[in-house]
Amino acid sequence: MAGHAGWCLAASVALHVLAAVCLSPGPLDLRVYRDASPLVLSGHLYDYRLHTGPPIPLLPFTYPPFAALVFLPLSHLPWTVVVVLWQAASVAALGVIVHCAERLRSTGRGRPRMSRVMLWTAGGLWLEPVRHTLDQGQVNLLLAALVLAAVAVPRPAAARGAALGLAAAVKLTPAFGALYLLATRQWRATVWAVTAAATATALAWTVAPRESARYWSGLVTQTQRIGPSWSVRNQSLLGAAGRLLGPDAPVTLAWCTALALATALAACALWNAVRRRDPLGVLVTAELYGLLVSPISWSHHWVWCLPAMMWAAHGPERHRLLGRVVTAAWLAATATRLVPFLIRMEDGLPHPTPYPAPLAWPGTAYAACAVLSLVAVAASGRTAADRPALQRVGAASGA
Repeated sequence: MAGHAGWCLAASVALHVLAAVCLSPGPLDLRVYRDASPLVLSGHLYDYRLHTGPPIPLLPFTYPPFAALVFLPLSHLPWTVVVVLWQAASVAALGVIVHCAERLRSTGRGRPRMSRVMLWTAGGLWLEPVRHTLDQGQVNLLLAALVLAAVAVPRPAAARGAALGLAAAVKLTPAFGALYLLATRQWRATVWAVTAAATATALAWTVAPRESARYWSGLVTQTQRIGPSWSVRNQSLLGAAGRLLGPDAPVTLAWCTALALATALAACALWNAVRRRDPLGVLVTAELYGLLVSPISWSHHWVWCLPAMMWAAHGPERHRLLGRVVTAAWLAATATRLVPFLIRMEDGLPHPTPYPAPLAWPGTAYAACAVLSLVAVAASGRTAADRPALQRVGAASGA
């Protein structure tokens, strides 16, 4: 079986390389990382704009100044070398994501199945969030791999927390991984995560005080710089509300109610996953909740759909109808390239408001799948096969 899985993975990677060479439109986000990062030293990082085309004709640098310092070495390499290295690192990161997710799922039940890891990696290459990340040269796969490696691979609390904190210092959304540390009572790792994120931010402030002040005093909350929140590209609750209820949805009772319900559901899911000692369920809940409540969660941010699908397919709900529904829903949303189809339809509209209902409802796909996943984690029961103590994760990791 492992031999067949290996051939499937090799064929999938080869097909990806062929698609990247022949069909890739060019990694625009990677271009922003490479070209904008040197400006962190001159004080013009957030004045940078990459001219593209409608509907987002200008791409600014939107990450914290520390991210620019991390990307700075890219500016010293030829563009072709940057693209090749980034693609190779991102595909390797996908393998790390799958391996670590399987490791979390199988905690206390033996070693991860390498054939399963290879098959999920081969298939995961063709899910829309992963494809979009690779096509745009985004950093999502690298950061998700860092977060998963931090919590799944045994290591001291300092290293575990520092890895998660550094990921959050590069891009804010991985910070929701701290919910995993809190839920599993890894207090020392949590302290180290906060310390690492604060230290990285302070380092960037020392190197680039003007840009740090600009970002943290105002730009961090100006989501309109990133793009229109109502666009179907944004798969968060805010984006779904903007399409279904209009652009003023964030200040309505409906939006506040949706946010409160998502928070309550995530809290129930976390409690249940911890109670039945399901570490992958805890992490999936934390990250999906973060994507739901963030103002902007572009479709390529949703690479966490892959660990969510692995949990649904092989976790405690694998033999139950709800687990199968979750797996099928994620496959239907991410393997059919629904969002790119809706984006093309949206870009042809004369004006986005009022948003057409036939596009608005399918445009809630990722948010709906995330809510369904949280429901499954909250409702799943513990079976005899799912009793390994979650405390072993912290103990093995040096918590």
